[in-house]
Amino acid sequence: MMKSLACLALLCCGLRMAQAGPRHESKPFRTGRSVVMAPHGMVATSHPLAAQVGLDILKKGGNAIDAAIATNAALGLMEPMSCGIGGDLFAIVWDAKTKKLYGLNASGRSPYKATRKYFADKGMKNIPTLGPLSWSVPGCVDGWATLRKRFGKLSMKEILTPTIQYAENGFPVTEVIAGYWRAAQKKLSQHADTAKTYLIGGRAPRKGKTNKNPYLAKTYRALAKDGRDAFYKGQLARAMGSFSEKMGGLFSMKDFTDHTSTWVEPVSTTYRGHRIWELPPNGQGIAALQMLNLLEDYDLKKLGPKSPDWWHLFLESKKLTFEDRAKYYADPEMADVPVKELISKKYAKKRRQLIDMKKAITDLKAGDPKLGKADTIYLSVVDKDRNCVSLIQSTYYGFGSGLVPGDLGFTLQNRGTLFALQDDHLNRLEPHKRPFHTIIPAMVTKDDKPWFVFGVMGGDMQPQGHVQVLVNLIDFGMDVQQAGEASRMEHVGSSTPTGISADKKGGVVRVEPGISAKIIAELKKRGHIIRRVERNGGGYQGILIDPKTNMLHGGSEYRKDGMAVGY
Repeated sequence: MMKSLACLALLCCGLRMAQAGPRHESKPFRTGRSVVMAPHGMVATSHPLAAQVGLDILKKGGNAIDAAIATNAALGLMEPMSCGIGGDLFAIVWDAKTKKLYGLNASGRSPYKATRKYFADKGMKNIPTLGPLSWSVPGCVDGWATLRKRFGKLSMKEILTPTIQYAENGFPVTEVIAGYWRAAQKKLSQHADTAKTYLIGGRAPRKGKTNKNPYLAKTYRALAKDGRDAFYKGQLARAMGSFSEKMGGLFSMKDFTDHTSTWVEPVSTTYRGHRIWELPPNGQGIAALQMLNLLEDYDLKKLGPKSPDWWHLFLESKKLTFEDRAKYYADPEMADVPVKELISKKYAKKRRQLIDMKKAITDLKAGDPKLGKADTIYLSVVDKDRNCVSLIQSTYYGFGSGLVPGDLGFTLQNRGTLFALQDDHLNRLEPHKRPFHTIIPAMVTKDDKPWFVFGVMGGDMQPQGHVQVLVNLIDFGMDVQQAGEASRMEHVGSSTPTGISADKKGGVVRVEPGISAKIIAELKKRGHIIRRVERNGGGYQGILIDPKTNMLHGGSEYRKDGMAVGY
């Protein structure tokens, strides 16, 4: 189990399976991709056609919210291993009219029948990672409806029509996505409905192959006609309920009819004149804020991206933060999560004392914040009025639970596997409770205006990626493209919110090409265990609004097929 959790960022949210990207030093560089600039509107995401779908929505008069939903719908078709309406959604929205930020938690809850006793009676110490017992209620569709009702301009029919046409007529499978698909072929072949939906003659579609999903087209037509009620009260809910009964799952109609999304207040910290915004738990966004608070006291600009000291500080801040994550991050509706204290500067000052510049931490423990008083897709959209949407959506592992309910055309997520089964854990399984979540959207404001709309995919890599991108941008002076493409490190082996304790040796640092042998040698000297990898999990997109010119600057890194497009 420990090995599988250590590989979490590779299994969920997508690791690029195709050829390695360019090898480069960890400094500003060029890879053949330039920053995309545009004056009016922009969409950045992990599939070129999905980005174009969103851009077309902007051009026809839709706003950033409409375009974000349309882009997400297209990705559910074109990158189905990473996302889809069988999964959950989180979003941060900047509303240009009210000049305020809004957060949406559109994650689903456990079935009412899901209890710790149920699993104990079956002799299970952990919730399975695949199959019907890993399900939680999909929140994506209600998330779309909730966003559109409050901020959207177009109808669901207008928003979904482009993707319905691609689903019926076909779309080309891109390189990275083809790699994901091929890697999941065995998993997809194990269930008849899944195989008929996602395999062609028993095989995953190859790069350049035209692929269709008429089942998903039919489901999207139902959503276009009857809205979210089709999914939670109507024909789609009934189909999922029947499928659950057939497969030995725990869903009932009440699980769907009682589902709601929740508007939440985004939380933030300051970092060198910028305000970094994340969503509160049950997601892990505040981990990025905790790490930034720990790092802010050091002169990273002076150290530079080629300094072993910078990378050591990054790794130590991650370790300290993730122990807090394992202990405290849970559904705040059913647990007392000390968010304010965890993201306070005072708590960071206390935890920072544990960092030794000459030695890696191996004895990892969570702090006491009250003593201080104090597989995924991502997309960003900015429209002509400067409404901004930072949206992330996932079914967790590649193709989620591996199960497609009948002819509905999408897989159900396996987020339920992230509950703990220990009675004393804040993230313990309880009926109708949201599990700990890895997916996190982010936004940065400067002088009370939106400045940077961004996200990084990849399980446990996400807060680590947020911090590396922001340090690259703010401290090291990289542009919006370079900040995402610079070589990364990812630490694995911290304690997990499912109750698995940290690796007593301090975990492993996964290092991408471009990090010099000199840096690696020095980190090893300080006690870090290093493993070279071709690439770490995830992917990045971001849109920066130039405060001087109001021009949009977009970036989308090489680890995904995607791009930023604007007009």
